[in-house]
This record gives sequence, structure tokens and C-alpha cells, in this order.
Amino acid sequence: MGLIDRMSTVVKSKINKIMEKFEDPRETLDYSYEKQIELLQNVKRGVAEVTTAKKRLELQKIKLEQNITKLDDQAREAVKAGREDLAKVALERKTTSQSEIAGLDQQIADIKKEQEKLMVTEKRLSAKIESFRSTKETIKAQYSAAEAQVKITESVSGISEEMSDVGMAVQRAQDKTENMKARASALDELVEAGTLEDVTGGSKDDIDRELSKIKSKGDIDAQLEALKKEMGK
Repeated sequence: MGLIDRMSTVVKSKINKIMEKFEDPRETLDYSYEKQIELLQNVKRGVAEVTTAKKRLELQKIKLEQNITKLDDQAREAVKAGREDLAKVALERKTTSQSEIAGLDQQIADIKKEQEKLMVTEKRLSAKIESFRSTKETIKAQYSAAEAQVKITESVSGISEEMSDVGMAVQRAQDKTENMKARASALDELVEAGTLEDVTGGSKDDIDRELSKIKSKGDIDAQLEALKKEMGK
């Protein structure tokens, strides 16, 4: 395989992958169905045209038969009137008309055969198209159901791009929330330890806080001694 052939194969492969990615089988099925309907319409038009042609020939035959009857009457009247020359003319025209009718009969028979073939073709094609339509709708329904199931599964599992973005956003929000909680707790601890000054906590400075701690400790010691005396310790 030459370089050009290999490149052509690669290009075709890429194009096929792109087409498969964007091709919706439901649209393809609908398009195929429309094309079959167009074909059926063409066959029906063919049946109508052949039937019309046959009808024209049948009408032409009827006119010739009526003319033959007229010529036959004219020949009889001519004989009665002693005009054999006119009778011969009428009979000659009658013979010509009879020959034309024979030709028309053959044409009508041929067209009738063609009409019958087209009508059989139309019925078969109609049956095939109806079968294809049922199959098409079934496949479309199955594809739609499978597509919906895939989307639901992707959403639940976070595989889809949209849900992946949502999942990342939620994770970022949770991380920021946890960081903010940790920072608030650390600040509270620093304020409590006196490392940071609570600007909203009044006028207490570090000495006041230490004195408060000593007082608190003295109160606790006094309560402990009272408890011991109460229990006889």
C-alpha cells in the first residue's frame, strides 16, 4: 500500500468516526422511509399513466366500433338505392376500421399486462414500506429509550461532561466551606488565647484577661473545697 493509499484510508477512517459521532440513526431511518415513499409515489404515477393510456385506446376502439356500425348501415342503404359504388366505399372504410380495432386490441392487451405488473409492484412495495415503517418506529423507540438510560446513568455516575462540571463545582464549594470553618475555628482559638485582640469584645486587654482567668480559677478552687467539706473529705 502506497503513502497516498494509506493517507486516503486514514482520512476515510476519521470521516467515518466523525459521521458516526454526529449521525442520529432515527434521522437516517426517517430519511430512508421518505425515499421509499417517493419511490412508491413514482410507481403509483406510473400505474395512473398506463391506466390513462389504456383508457384512451379503449375510447378510441369504441369510436371505431360505432363508426363500423354506421358504415355498415350506409352500405346497406347504398345497396338499396342501387349505388354499389357507395356501398363499396363504405365497406372499404369498414374493413379499415376493423383492422384498426385489431391493432388497438393488441395495444390494449399489452398495456393491460404492463398495468397489472405495475399494480403488483405497487402492492409489494406498499407492503414492504409498511413493514419497514413498523420496524423503523420500533428501532427509534428502542434507541430513544437506550439514549435516555445512558443519559440518566451518566448523570447519576457523573460521567457526562455537564454532571462532571456540576460535581467539580460542588466539590470546590465543599472544600471552600471546610476551609472557612477551619479558619473560623482557628481565629476563635487565637482570640481566646489572647494572640488576637477581639475588637468587638469591649475594653479588656491582656492583663484583664489574665486577671479574669485567676479569678475564675479561684472560684473553681473555692467550689472544690466546699464540695470536699460537704462530702467529709
